[in-house]
Amino acid sequence: MKKLLLITVLAILVVAATAQETRKTFCQIVGTGKFLSAKVRVQIDFGQKRSYWNQYKNFMVDETGKRIEFYSMVDAMNYLAKFRWKFEQAYVVTVGGENVYHWLLSKDIVSDDEIREGIITQKDFEDMEKAAMEDKENNNEEVEKKVPLFMRNMKKESDSILDIEEAIRKRYE
Repeated sequence: MKKLLLITVLAILVVAATAQETRKTFCQIVGTGKFLSAKVRVQIDFGQKRSYWNQYKNFMVDETGKRIEFYSMVDAMNYLAKFRWKFEQAYVVTVGGENVYHWLLSKDIVSDDEIREGIITQKDFEDMEKAAMEDKENNNEEVEKKVPLFMRNMKKESDSILDIEEAIRKRYE
């Protein structure tokens, strides 16, 4: 009986010692209506530092760099829910007769790598594109180091530089 109790206590201590502490992080999505369309343009803000020139490059894009269009803010929220984001609060600001929707979202994370998991912004895509071109020019084998840490674990549809180059070429055709 004493052995069983000792093993149970040790098991509980091991589980408690290895459990990682989670913390809550936030992001904001800002939606504006598209001119003569029912769709919404959605930008995402993780609280990152932005320069004047890159302040409009925080639209979400797919793996090919094309902007993801949403039918509503709820559509955008459903997309982000796939990446464990949860709704916290919403408010609307009217600017020049146009409604601007602000939604605050939260996510429990263990490491900072999880914050942007699965989400690519236009700026991220351009940075990855630039890194791929530099690697091609330099014939560098260290492609993995130039890709942002949060993007390394994402599913890769194209594994070679030639596939990336072809996707870039198609984007600009």
